[in-house]
Amino acid sequence: MNPTTLNSSRSPSEVERLARRRAGAKMGWYIHAFVYVVVNLGLVTLSAARGHSWAMYPLMGWGLGLLIHGAVIWFVAGGGFYDRLVERERRALAGRDRG
Repeated sequence: MNPTTLNSSRSPSEVERLARRRAGAKMGWYIHAFVYVVVNLGLVTLSAARGHSWAMYPLMGWGLGLLIHGAVIWFVAGGGFYDRLVERERRALAGRDRG
């Protein structure tokens, strides 16, 4: 069992702490994505104004970092997708135990 998975055996304070931690991690990604868009729009504008195409390199490099950051937040560290998969498996296993 993943220690970051919410379940009924956690105390309300543990649930609150974990929820705040997850929300903080997701907020960090939103800030990362916002800065990525703003900075890279500026770089693309600057690059185009000078007749160059060098802005694609920071777009791709930083974009890969943003993609990895998002994957860790939403898929690995107990984001919504992961939690839904775990919950689905719990229901499936509970159904087998009854049958």
